[in-house]
Amino acid sequence: MNSLEFAIKMEVDGEKYYREQAKNNEDNSLKTVFLKLANDERKHANFLRGEATESLDDLEENDSFKEYKNIFQGLDDYKNEIKTVPTQLDVYRMALKREEESIELYKDMLEEANTKDEERLFKLLIKEESNHYRIIKDIVHHLNRAEEWVEDAEFGLREEY
Repeated sequence: MNSLEFAIKMEVDGEKYYREQAKNNEDNSLKTVFLKLANDERKHANFLRGEATESLDDLEENDSFKEYKNIFQGLDDYKNEIKTVPTQLDVYRMALKREEESIELYKDMLEEANTKDEERLFKLLIKEESNHYRIIKDIVHHLNRAEEWVEDAEFGLREEY
């Protein structure tokens, strides 16, 4: 398996993983985040296969990270659901690791790129996967904060959310 085939497989596996997480989060707002991540992974795989219906310019204009950030504006609604989510914290950490591995793979592929189009594609994929990394890192951060607060509630003042 060459690096391109491996990258496609990673994107396909990522889509499957995020769809599964969306299904696991049917009852809370993380479902939306995971569905968007899954759709992004599908687009990435299509670009790598050369089957994309969008141009690279269309993908570059994607400011979905701003969209993802909005999911945390409704945290007051989310606090009640947090009791069922901490058991999934390891799943989110695994997703974080997967995104980190994707970024490293695309950096390696960027170094081996032969054309300007390939360079542009891999730079774009690095940017997209970096956005995914930040999104998942935010999820982990918010879940960790709730867990830390419950464990240490009696000790000192807590930073504002």
